[in-house]
Formats: sequence, C-alpha cells, structure tokens
Amino acid sequence: MRRIVRWHTVEGGGIEHLALDLSADGIVAEGVVIGPVSGALFGDEPFGCIYRLRCDPDWRVRELALRVGGGPSLALAADGEGRWTDGAGAPLPALDGCIDVDLACSPFTNTLPIRRLGDALRERQAIRVAFVDFPGLALKAWPQLYTRLDAGRYLFESPEHGFRAEIETDEDGLVLRYPGLFDRRGA
Repeated sequence: MRRIVRWHTVEGGGIEHLALDLSADGIVAEGVVIGPVSGALFGDEPFGCIYRLRCDPDWRVRELALRVGGGPSLALAADGEGRWTDGAGAPLPALDGCIDVDLACSPFTNTLPIRRLGDALRERQAIRVAFVDFPGLALKAWPQLYTRLDAGRYLFESPEHGFRAEIETDEDGLVLRYPGLFDRRGA
C-alpha cells in the first residue's frame, strides 16, 4: 500500500511531502521538507531536507538517511532492539534503548511509536527516542510519553521541556493535526 501525505507548518510556511510504502517486508517513508522561514519551531534559519526512513514490519526503525540541502547529512542504522550505529558502522551508545526516531521537522515520526506500541497506549507509555534537531542535525536521546485518549487522539508529552500536545491522527496513525505545529493538507 502506498500513501502520499502533505503537512504544512502552522507558522512560517513550511511543508512536508511524504511517500509512505507499507508491505509485508516493512515500511519505507521518503520525505521532502521545506522548513519554515520563521517561527518558534526552528528559529529564523530556513532549510530544506530529504530523508528516507526504513522500519521493519513491527514499526521499529532500522535505517535513517537524511541530508539538509547545502548542509550536513546523517546516516543511522538500528537493530530494532535499541542499539544504533552511524553510517560507518560505529556504535552510538548514547542512543541505547531508543527504538524510534523523532525528526523535529516532521510530524510523521509521531506515527512510529503510535503504530509500534498499538494497544499498549491505552496506558501512558514512556519511551526514549533518537531525536534529530534541525537544521544542524544534532542527535540525542530524549524521553517522551504517549497515551491514547480515544480513537485517533493521543497525548504526546516531552517531560524535559514541559511540552504537551493532543495529536489527532487518521486510521493509519498519520497525523492530521498537531496543535500549534503541523496540519495535514490533502491526502
């Protein structure tokens, strides 16, 4: 199955175009992001990037490749059990325990824990994610919390930042509305 989805940032004119392919072998997401030119999300430094994210059939991240136009690039691999390596195969112990990745510029990466954890989200779930900041691609492990409020509605919390948002999704767990940050347009 293939899905094409687009999101716009609430501020600054950013947009993401995502091609999502789901098969028995796993999930491949390819995205193009034109970052907002201003706003609280990324400051005043405009950027654009492309990324390719591959997950196994259980929605565990296995590979991430991304490149910022005119800027840095990043390649990561994961074993699906919380161990990561960089593009050269060197271990990244700072990311131990992270199963998901969170690209600050993309609402798609909220889908990863939502789909991976499924019914477990009836109760609040604490996870650690490999967080990628933009546009510099700083990488760090961050704690996050997810709780399913009802069908298609999830509470996302970032305890380190005191941030909370009620995310609305479609039947596939793809974000429809992320208050203050992203809205889906079209498909």
